[in-house]
Parts: sequence; C-alpha cells; structure tokens
Amino acid sequence: MNANAIAPSQAVLSLNVNGERTQVGADLHDTLLTVLRDRMQLTAAKRGCNQGVCGACTISVDGVPMRACLSLAHNCEDAEVLTLEGLQENPRMRALQLAFARTGAFQCGFCTPGMLVSAQALLERNPQPDEQAVRLALSGNLCRCTGYVKIVQAVQGAARALAHEGDGQ
Repeated sequence: MNANAIAPSQAVLSLNVNGERTQVGADLHDTLLTVLRDRMQLTAAKRGCNQGVCGACTISVDGVPMRACLSLAHNCEDAEVLTLEGLQENPRMRALQLAFARTGAFQCGFCTPGMLVSAQALLERNPQPDEQAVRLALSGNLCRCTGYVKIVQAVQGAARALAHEGDGQ
C-alpha cells in the first residue's frame, strides 16, 4: 500500500521517521512496525515474534531502543523515530557495520538490524563499554545462530575503532 493512500477506516498520522516528517494512514491498533514495514516500506526492522521478545524489530524512539511491534504508531506522532535505514550515515553505525562484517558477528542476519540499533544506542551513551555493558545492552535481542561472542567482540571493536578515530590517528 502506498504510504499516501488512506483507507476509510484509517486516520492520517504525521510521523517523524529518519529525519523526515511523513503523512501515513494507520488504524488505531496499528503498531509502529506495521506502519514502517507495510506502509512506508522501511523493512530493516524485522517482524520476528511480534510479541516484544526477540528484538528483531528494534528501532530508536527519541534515542531509546524500542520494540516497534509493541509501540502503537499513534503514540509516536511527536517522537523522533529512527530505523536502521535512517542511521546509515551515523559514524557509530558505520563502525558497527564494519566491525560486524570483519568479526563475522552474524550468520543468517535476521537479528542484525535490531542488534545494530541497540548497539548504536549503547555507544551513544557509553563510548567504551565493557563486555558486561554490551551484553546488558543487547540482552533484549535474541540471536539463534551466533552464540553472541562475536557480536560482543564486534561492538567492542567498533568502540575501539571510534576511539582511535577520535584521537586523530
């Protein structure tokens, strides 16, 4: 469905997604995940468990990682919503993506967008997290393939790379 096409049973929402104000039709019960994926074609946030357990749909709402499957779209009208698509130019996200690739921190990749959004939020508030802080920040994101060791190493590696860049070296 086109983001601008409004069905008779829908209300028009004005959402700030990835830095752009967008008008989109949504039913009162539509989750942010439904609006992002099905109406706006922003598909990085994955529909996993659809119950807030797996973290595959993690996005950032006002700088805080949130489960898009548990967030009603209508409750996000005044919020700044960032998806993985909107974080592509963020230096922390670029460092995380490189570190994930170098470390082999993903296998099937289904959980990766949610992991990356959660890790980026962690590095925003804690530029040099220890292993325990990384594990805690990612504790809401399930991965059925990797065992998390390489994911934790990738996040810490990205933090080191960013610190090294900040030193001008």
